[in-house]
Amino acid sequence: MQVFAWMARCAGVVAVLSPLVASAQTPAAIKVTSATMTDGAPVPRQHTPDGRNDSPPLAWTGVPASAKELAIVCEDPDAGNPPPFVHWVIYKVPATARGLPEALPIDPAAAMPSDLAGAVQGVNGFRRAIYRGPAPPPGKVHHYHFVVYALDTTLAKPVAVPMGRAELLDAMKGHIVGQGELVATYERK
Repeated sequence: MQVFAWMARCAGVVAVLSPLVASAQTPAAIKVTSATMTDGAPVPRQHTPDGRNDSPPLAWTGVPASAKELAIVCEDPDAGNPPPFVHWVIYKVPATARGLPEALPIDPAAAMPSDLAGAVQGVNGFRRAIYRGPAPPPGKVHHYHFVVYALDTTLAKPVAVPMGRAELLDAMKGHIVGQGELVATYERK
């Protein structure tokens, strides 16, 4: 009998908590595409160190009207210690932007395109504030997640050193109103 009474109390607690969990904000789905990459397909060589290592063009739709800024992270959950290994971080992207052009500047002194004014490239796993494409060890397919986040706030102005992925995710906590990703693969033979 005591077991049944305990189960009934637990069920009551779950029933009370369920409305709170259901009312938690679920980020809107953002559709992420690219003119040069396809979801589930290999990253073109031009976006890797085996080619020109140009950042890929990205486009997105479905950004919520409440978004004030966007952030993009490219990460490889098949690498890193601990995973994921971070290939690209870009934040403070205006919410009005509909994408990123191919081959963003790698020189920190170079200006961003006018529609991305104020955007900051953050520190990647190579400890540089640029895009660095896939270059996994030979023999295993790696997955590259290009994740777009829509935020309901503007992030603080960058300090002397731009944020990395961990700092960015921490700054975005509780402010993500939309999210989507494109996942591409790369394998070196």
